[in-house]
Amino acid sequence: MLPITIDQIIVFLILFLSLVLFIQGRFRYDIIALLALCSATIIGVVPWDHAFSGFANPAVITVAAVLVISRGLLNAGVVEMISGWLQKVGNRPTMQVSALTGLVITLSAFMNNVGALALLMPVGIKMARNSALPVSLLLLPLAFGSQIGGMITLIGTPPNLIISAFRAEHLGQGYGMFDFSPVGLGIALFSFVFIGLIGWRLIPRRTGSGSRDDFFHIKDYITEIYVPEDTKFAGKPLREIYKATNAKITIIQVIRGSHTRPVPFMYEKIKIGDILIVQAALDELKKFLNITGFQLEEKKITQDGFIQTGDSLLMEATISLESPTIGLNVKDIDLWSSFGVSLIAVARQGILVKERLKDIKFQAGDVLLLQGTEGLLKEAIKTLGFYPLAERGLKIGVPKRIAESIGIFALAIIIAALGLLPVQIIFTLAAVVMVLIQLVPIREIYESIDWPVIILLGAFIPVGQAMEDTGGAELIASTLLSFQTILSPVILLTIILIVTMLLSALINNAATAVLMAPISFSIATGLGVSPDPFLMAIVIGASSAFLTPVGHQSNALVMGPAGLKFGDYWKLGLPLEIVIVIVSIPVILYFWPM
Repeated sequence: MLPITIDQIIVFLILFLSLVLFIQGRFRYDIIALLALCSATIIGVVPWDHAFSGFANPAVITVAAVLVISRGLLNAGVVEMISGWLQKVGNRPTMQVSALTGLVITLSAFMNNVGALALLMPVGIKMARNSALPVSLLLLPLAFGSQIGGMITLIGTPPNLIISAFRAEHLGQGYGMFDFSPVGLGIALFSFVFIGLIGWRLIPRRTGSGSRDDFFHIKDYITEIYVPEDTKFAGKPLREIYKATNAKITIIQVIRGSHTRPVPFMYEKIKIGDILIVQAALDELKKFLNITGFQLEEKKITQDGFIQTGDSLLMEATISLESPTIGLNVKDIDLWSSFGVSLIAVARQGILVKERLKDIKFQAGDVLLLQGTEGLLKEAIKTLGFYPLAERGLKIGVPKRIAESIGIFALAIIIAALGLLPVQIIFTLAAVVMVLIQLVPIREIYESIDWPVIILLGAFIPVGQAMEDTGGAELIASTLLSFQTILSPVILLTIILIVTMLLSALINNAATAVLMAPISFSIATGLGVSPDPFLMAIVIGASSAFLTPVGHQSNALVMGPAGLKFGDYWKLGLPLEIVIVIVSIPVILYFWPM
C-alpha cells in the first residue's frame, strides 16, 4: 500500500466534507461543489490556472446542448404525441406499468430523463385515476425507468458524458454514441421485465384509488376558510356545522384575531371573521363551502373565486428539487403580485401541516393547488421550478414541426455515431439550429438548461482531477488491490458497481461519477486489465439511484404526487438493484472483457 501524503489528506478531507454536505441537503449541490473547488484551489491542491477548467470539459458542453435539444422536442409535440398512445393500453396494472416504463426508458435514452418523466407524469396520474389504481404504482416505476434509460446512449445522462470525457483524457478516445447500448439495453430489458411483472407489486399503496371527479386524489389539502357576515352558520357550534354539511373535513385550528385555538372543541362556536385552518380532499372542501357559504381565505384577500368561470382555472403542481421556492413561503414569493396566481391549498403527503397557509415553508415534493389564467399559471410554474400535475390536453404537435425536430435530432445522432464530428460539437450545432428555426424560442434557451447540474459538473471535475493528480485515487486502488489474493477482478468489479450504487443513492449521480472514475481506472491499471468494464460499472451504478428519494431528481419529483415516504423507495429499489447487479456483471464482461 502506498504512503499517504498531505495533499492526499487535504483532498480526502474536502471530498468527505462535501459528501457530508451532499447527504445533509442543507445546501444545494452546486453551491457545495463551488465551495469544494474554491477550498481546493486556495489550499493549493487544484492549480489556479485549472480552477475553472471543468467548465470547458466536453461533458459540460454536451449536457447543456442536450437539454436545449430536449426542449425543442417537447415544444414540437413529439413526446406528447407518443404519450397520447398510452391511453389505449387498457386498465390492467401490468400493461399500464409496462407501457409507461417502456416509453420513459426509450425517451430518456435520447433526452433529459427528468424532462421525460415530467412529461409522462400527468399521463401516469390520469391512467391511475381512470383505472382506480394508487398513483404510486405507476409513478415510482416511471421515476426508476427514467434513470434506467439513461444507461443506453452517450447522451442519456450526464455521468455517461463524464465517463466518456474521462476515458478520452486517459486513453485518447472517448465512447461513441452507442458504445453504452449493448450493456444498457441488456440491463434495461431485464429491469423492464422485472418492474412490469413483479416490481410494481412491491410498491406501497400510499394513495387511495383515483376518481373521475377529483384531480388526482391527493389525500388531503391544507387550506384556510374565512367566515363571512352573510353565512347562517355564524354563531353555530362546530358539532352542528359538521352534522349539517356531512363533509369529511377536519378543522385543525380556529384563528380569531390574534388568538389561535388548536384542535377546537366540538362545541366551540364559530364567529364572523374567524379563519379556519382545515384539512380535506378537494371535493369534500367544495361540498363544505357550498353548504356553509364560507369562503376560502385566498378569495377574501384577492377577490378571486374558488372556481371561476371564464379563463380562470385550478391547477395542481409539485415543487421540484431545484425550485427556488424551497424554504420560502407564499409571502416571500409574492405569488399574487408577481404572477397574478393564487395559492389555494397545500398538500404534503404523510405530514399534517398546522401552520397558516401563508406561513407554510415549501418543501420539494409538496403539491400546490394554484388558481389563475392558463398563461399566468404556466409562467409561474416555469419560473418557480414547479411541475404541472393537473390534467391537461395532450396536444398533438404540428406535423411539420414534429418532422423538423426529429429530423434534426436524428441527423445529429447519426453524425455522432459515425464519428464525423465530436459529440459536443454536433449537439451544440443541433441546439443552435433548433433555436434558429424557432423550435426553441430565444427566451427558453437558458431556461431549458439545468444550471445547478452545469455548475456542479464544472466545479467538481477539477476536484475529482485533484484526487487523481495527488495520487489519492491510486492510494484507494492500491488498498483494494492489496486484497487481490482473496478478491478476484470480477469481485472487485462488483464492489465498484455496488459502491457506486450506494453513493448515487446519497449524492448527485454526476458527482458520483466524478469521484468513482479515477478510483476504478486506478484499480484496472493495478490489475493490468482493461479499464472499460470498470468504467461501465460506474455508468450503471450512477444511474441506479433507487434506494432513496434524494439520490436523483426523478425520485424526488414523484414523492409528493405519489404520496411516497422516504422508506418506500428501497422496497422496489433494492430488489431492482440486486437484479441489475446480477445481470450487469456478466453483460459487462461479455461486451467489455478485461
